Amino acid sequence: MAGHSKFKNIMHRKGAQDKKRSAMFSKLSREITVAAKMGMPDPDMNPRLRAAVNAAKAQSMPKDNIQRAIDKATGGDTDAYEEIRYEGFGPGGVSLIVEALTDNRNRTATNVRTAITKNGGNMGTAGSVSHGFDRLGLITYPASVGGEEKVLEAALEAGADDIASSEDGHEIWTEQDQLHEVAAQLEKSLGEAESVKLAWRPHVMVEVDEGDAQTLFKLIDALDDDDDVQTVWGNYDVSDEVMEKLG
Repeated sequence: MAGHSKFKNIMHRKGAQDKKRSAMFSKLSREITVAAKMGMPDPDMNPRLRAAVNAAKAQSMPKDNIQRAIDKATGGDTDAYEEIRYEGFGPGGVSLIVEALTDNRNRTATNVRTAITKNGGNMGTAGSVSHGFDRLGLITYPASVGGEEKVLEAALEAGADDIASSEDGHEIWTEQDQLHEVAAQLEKSLGEAESVKLAWRPHVMVEVDEGDAQTLFKLIDALDDDDDVQTVWGNYDVSDEVMEKLG
């Protein structure tokens, strides 16, 4: 098991938590509704829904909003959202995977393409990028839950495959089909996770300089601002020194 990794989930790069709360709640609500519609409307019986509800709670989303999103799935008047993945390249040769939930495929494709091409990138075809990533389960805990040794021991006992700990927190990796089982075991020893989700982990990281990093972050912000885009993943590595220069 790896003791440390430079990989960071680009969904929550520095400063991303400060984004407009209404936009964040909109994305969370959409995921909750889709998860509830695809399975049981009870989080205890629906692992995807439980993960979505936990993610919403982690962002301090009001309970009323969460329940409203669940109720919408059982009301029969929900939009027919579909999950779509886009692949492309950003500044500095960075690979990007964009996951979206949309009720209008043409609108979303146009918006994603525009955001990428206007910010130093270009769209790729299906499979052009994802072959450089592994599709895995990712469980995250804040650093406050304990040290690396404690989390490593808990992860091993729960059946996890890998762990990466840093001052920012702990990333615990599993096979896709083991995600919710491992998360349930971890909850017994470490408490409720910060997030439980499927993720894309890159095989190789690309180091990005200051100029490319600035353009790349504008690209990611443009994608994040789109209501249909749920998550953006990438294989970029930006040094702390460059991050400090960018502020």
